[in-house]
Amino acid sequence: MAYLIPPMTDEPPPDYLRFAAARRTTLHHEAAALVGGNADVGDAIAMEVLTDIAGHWRRLTWRTRLTGHDAAAAFLRTRLTKRTAHWRDEQLYPVEVVRPPAPALFTRRPSASVALRLAPLTPTTVRDPTTATAEAEIAWLHAYRRSMWWRYARVCGGFLLILFYLIHFMEQASGT
Repeated sequence: MAYLIPPMTDEPPPDYLRFAAARRTTLHHEAAALVGGNADVGDAIAMEVLTDIAGHWRRLTWRTRLTGHDAAAAFLRTRLTKRTAHWRDEQLYPVEVVRPPAPALFTRRPSASVALRLAPLTPTTVRDPTTATAEAEIAWLHAYRRSMWWRYARVCGGFLLILFYLIHFMEQASGT
């Protein structure tokens, strides 16, 4: 069957995986800070935001190509703000934004060597790409399932509209 707009694929594209992997840590830190320092709730909100981005990924890539600025990053910021605002509205008590204090990079400790003091400044050689990839693929799968449910709802709604139209048409035809 030919589609005017093809449905969402069940496998994430490589550019979405790169986008999610590049913004994973900052997204989790921002989400945890916006919900008051609760890392579990922040992780859940970050996953919901990645799912929202996966559902709109095709539109966001087209907008990025047409306008020349990163539409996915802007959408990430707005969805994170809306998701945390929705979470805050459900809370019984007000939640404050918790920003962890910046670590002191050049604190002078008598027993610390120069190498230990400069260690936070050097990039780490330990990479964990599987966590970011797995998280992005799970978010994509959630978005795929959501798109399939919306597709089923559209088909059922269209069927009901045609059925009601036929009933109405038959009533009009038999009444005259």
